[in-house]
Amino acid sequence: MRTQLITPLPALAGYVSHIMVLESERLAFDTFLPLIAKGYPSVVFQLTASHLKVDHLVLYGQNIRPILLPVSGPTTLIAYFLYPHTLKALFGWSARELTDLSVDISLSEPARDMRVREQLLNAPSLEQRLTLMNNYFLRLISPGKLDIHQPVLFATRMIQQHSGALSMLKVQQELYVTERTLQRMFDMHVGVSPKTFGRICQFDAALRQLGGNGFTDMAGVAFQHGYADQSHLIRAFRDFTGLTPLEYQKAATDFPA
Repeated sequence: MRTQLITPLPALAGYVSHIMVLESERLAFDTFLPLIAKGYPSVVFQLTASHLKVDHLVLYGQNIRPILLPVSGPTTLIAYFLYPHTLKALFGWSARELTDLSVDISLSEPARDMRVREQLLNAPSLEQRLTLMNNYFLRLISPGKLDIHQPVLFATRMIQQHSGALSMLKVQQELYVTERTLQRMFDMHVGVSPKTFGRICQFDAALRQLGGNGFTDMAGVAFQHGYADQSHLIRAFRDFTGLTPLEYQKAATDFPA
């Protein structure tokens, strides 16, 4: 699959972390594209073979388990990855209600009023689809800046900057809040507990390093990212991907280009 990473418009930069586009014209059989927990909820437009039943415009909350997207034949996938503190501000729902769930947002406002799904399906080019998605997000945040919960913004950035390898007590102390208050804030705005969010960030950092070094030196990567030993990293692999590192590496290699 061809992969592009696109920088969001400046007007969206406070809400959208990054945009990923995946395109393929050569998928000769039905398969699944896994979205592994990274700490970022997402809005995904997916266009694939007509015989597969898919919701074309979907909001994915924080996911702990891998999300499997069915794909076949010519495929286009546009994913807007959102900062973890923005779910409630953008969509109005408690983030906890969306954890490990997906919502077809094509019938919600402003997508329904803008006929976003129909226009995305009929758009003749990637550039026009990106423009439609950008316009949808601009409508979400209009007429002005949404009310972002600043303590959660601070806490999630702090956890991400340390790749999850820090004590949640340190986060509480920085915010001058109790453990229970921090838990409630994360339930409402992030969708997972502070500890779980830290585990996701820790695993994502380890996975990116393993992918970069060809899945060698598991013990060294485990130590560098705060795991007690290699077996704890392998356990995290099973928790977040459903696979061992070797199984994950093979599945990634076998996935059609």
